[in-house]
Amino acid sequence: MPLTFASLSDQLYDELGSACRGQVYRRSDPGFFDYSKIFNGNVVSSAQAVVCPLDAEDVSKIVMFCTKHSLSPSVKAGGYGTAGWAIGGDIIIDLSKLVEVDIEPPKEDGSFTSLRDVASVHSKGKKVVVPSSSTNAAKRRREDDDNLRHYDSASQAVASFLRGPPFSASPATTDGPSPSIRRRVEGPGSSSVSPLQSLQASSSSSSGSISSGDLEGFRERSTSTLDTTPSPPPVRDSASIPTAISGPTTGNSTNDGPRDANPFGYLETTSNFPPAPPPTALQSTYNSVPSLASWAPPNLIFANAPGGFESMHIPAQAEPIHAHAYVTFGAGMRQKEIDTYTAQQKLEARYITGVGDGIPYHVPFAAHPVGSSIMLLGGFGFLSRLHGLSIDNLVEVEMVLADGRIVIVSENEYPDLYWAVRGAGPCFGIATRYKAKAYPVPVVFAGNLIYRFNKATAPSLIKHFRDCVKGAPRELYANILLTAGPAGKDSLMVVQMCYIGSREKGHEYLSAISSWDGERCLLNEVDEKSFLHQQDSVAQVLRGKAGRQWFIRSALISSLPDDIINDTVMQFADTPVGCTWLFELAGGAIGDFEDTCVPKSQREAAFTIAALHQWEMDIDDDRCIDSAEEWIAGTLKPVHVGGPFPSFVGRHEPAQRIKACFGDNWARLCEIKGLYDPKNIFRNSLWPLDAAGDIVEPETHEPPTPEYLTTSIRGQKRKIFK
Repeated sequence: MPLTFASLSDQLYDELGSACRGQVYRRSDPGFFDYSKIFNGNVVSSAQAVVCPLDAEDVSKIVMFCTKHSLSPSVKAGGYGTAGWAIGGDIIIDLSKLVEVDIEPPKEDGSFTSLRDVASVHSKGKKVVVPSSSTNAAKRRREDDDNLRHYDSASQAVASFLRGPPFSASPATTDGPSPSIRRRVEGPGSSSVSPLQSLQASSSSSSGSISSGDLEGFRERSTSTLDTTPSPPPVRDSASIPTAISGPTTGNSTNDGPRDANPFGYLETTSNFPPAPPPTALQSTYNSVPSLASWAPPNLIFANAPGGFESMHIPAQAEPIHAHAYVTFGAGMRQKEIDTYTAQQKLEARYITGVGDGIPYHVPFAAHPVGSSIMLLGGFGFLSRLHGLSIDNLVEVEMVLADGRIVIVSENEYPDLYWAVRGAGPCFGIATRYKAKAYPVPVVFAGNLIYRFNKATAPSLIKHFRDCVKGAPRELYANILLTAGPAGKDSLMVVQMCYIGSREKGHEYLSAISSWDGERCLLNEVDEKSFLHQQDSVAQVLRGKAGRQWFIRSALISSLPDDIINDTVMQFADTPVGCTWLFELAGGAIGDFEDTCVPKSQREAAFTIAALHQWEMDIDDDRCIDSAEEWIAGTLKPVHVGGPFPSFVGRHEPAQRIKACFGDNWARLCEIKGLYDPKNIFRNSLWPLDAAGDIVEPETHEPPTPEYLTTSIRGQKRKIFK
C-alpha cells in the first residue's frame, strides 16, 4: 500500500494560523515539501503541517496548540540530522525565520547582556507580519541553503585536485587490478621531485602541492563519496590552470579523455545548485540573498585567490584584548552563517607589528555544515580540544517548555535544566535563541594531506598518525579518514590537521605527520588560512550530498591498538562507494567540563570515531548499513567508552546506545525529564522512552522510509536489531 498522510483540517488550520504570526503550510501547499525535507533522503515526513514561527511567543502558542489537540510537535533547525526526528511530528516547527546574530565583548566585570534584556528581531512592535507567497518563501529558502553549500573556499588546491582535468598515467605499485584508465597527478617534468620535497612545498605556498602518484580513478568516483559541493563550471583548458597542481601544465601534457570533462560525473545527478565559483573569484554571495539581509554585514568577502589571504586582513601579529566574547544567535541560523558574521565583525586587538582591523572570534562549533541544535547535542570541532564542546560554551538559552512557558536557562536560572539541555536539549524543550562564548582565532595553520588507499600500507599510516598525535597540545586538531571509491577504483586516505595558531608554531606537527613515506603524498596544501575557510574543509573532502540515503554510526574509544587498526583496514577495503570512516583526535579541554549531562568517561576518550555512509536512492546494498554496524559495534567494541557524543546519534539507533551516550547520568536525566516534560511532548527527539518510561523501538519512533525502499529497509532492521 502506498504511504498516505493526512493534512491539517480547515478548522485547525485557521486556528493555528490565527494563533501565531508565522506562516503555516499544509501538505497541499507548495511550500510544504521544501520545509519538510531534510539532508537524508531516506526519510518521509508524515506531518500534517509546517509552521515557521517568528519568535519564542509563536513557538509557545504552537506548543499549546499541539497539546490542546493531542498533536506531536517536531523541531527543525537545520535539517542535517539523519534520524528524521526533525520532521517526525504531526506539526513541524521550522525555525528558519529565527535568523538574528550579534557579538559583544565582555563587560568590565566579565559579564554579558542576558537574553532576557535583548528583544528578538521579530518581537519589536509585535506587528503582524504579512507573509510573501509560500512559493517565493520556499524558493528563497532553497537559495539560502544552496549558497551555504559552497565549500571550495576551504582550499582551491583541494578543489583542483578533486575536480581538475584528467592527467596521464605514471607507474605505481598497486594492490588490486588496474583500471582501464590511469591518471597522473602532477605536471610534466616534476617526476624528479622527491616525496619529501613535495611535502615540504606547502610551507611556503598557499596553493598547496601535489606529488606524483597513481590516482587510479578516484576522481571518477569522488562525487559518490559525499558531494556537498555543487557541480563546477566548465574547466578551462589545463594549459591555463595555475600552479595548484604542482606548477603549470604545458602543451605537451597527455590527458586520457577530454580536458573539459567532469571527472566526477559518473554519479552526478541534475542539481538545482548554482555553479561553484572559479578558483580566483572573490565571492560576496550572502549579501545578495534577501532573507539574510536582516543580519548579514555589508561587503562579505570570500577570498581564496592569490593575495586573498592578505585581503582578509588576518592579523597574525596581533594579541586579542578579550579572552572571549559572547555571540547571540537565533535557532534558525546555520552555523556557517554565524561563522561568516563573526569573521567579519572583528573585535579590537593589540598589535605587535603593523596595524589591522581587529581579530575574528568564533564559537566552538562542529565543522560545516550543521544547524544550531549542535549547541544542545555536543558539538565536536576544530576548537574543541582547546575550548571544549559546543555545549560547554553555551551560557544561556531561551527555551519554550512543554507547558508553553518561555524561560531563560542558565547556570543561575533553572540549573537542573541547564545541566540537562547541554547534551540532551531537544528532549526537554525548544530552543529559540542562544548565547555562547566565542574565542579569538586570528589564523590557523591547517589543511589536508591526501594519499591513495592501499590496504598493504594503510595500517602503517594510521599507526603513524596515532603515534604522532600522542601528547599533542590542545591547539592541535587532527583526524584521518578513509573514503571509499567504486570497485576496481582507488579509495583515498586523508589526514587533516588544524593548528590554532601560526605556521611557525604549527609546522613542527606537519613535519612529524608528513614524514610518513609508505605512499606518495598526492596533495599537501597545509598552510595558514582563516578559520572561516577551514570550517569548510571537512565538507569539501567528504563531498556529502543532500537527498541521498544516509547512515551514520559513531563511537568514542579509549585507544587505537594495532590489531583494531589492521582489522579496520581489511574491513574498509570491502566497503561500497560512498563510505567514509573517520578517526578524530579527542581529549584536551573536552575533559575539563563536568557540569553537563555528557559524562566524564566519554569526555576522556582518546578518539571519536564515525562511519559516514551515503548512497543513491535507487541503490539497494546491505553493505551500506551492515559495514558501519559491524565496524562500530563489532570491531571497535573492545575499546568503546560508553556511547557516542549525542550529536552523532543516527537513524534507527537502539535504546541502549542512546542511554550509553549519558552513562551514569542517565538516571538523573530521566528525573529531570519527568519534571519538565512528564507527558513526553518532545518525543520526536533522541529520547528512547515513552511517557510511561518504557523503551520505544527506533523504527516506530522515527518517520518512515520512502515506500519503494520499505521492504529492503525492514530487512536491514531485522538484521541489525535482532
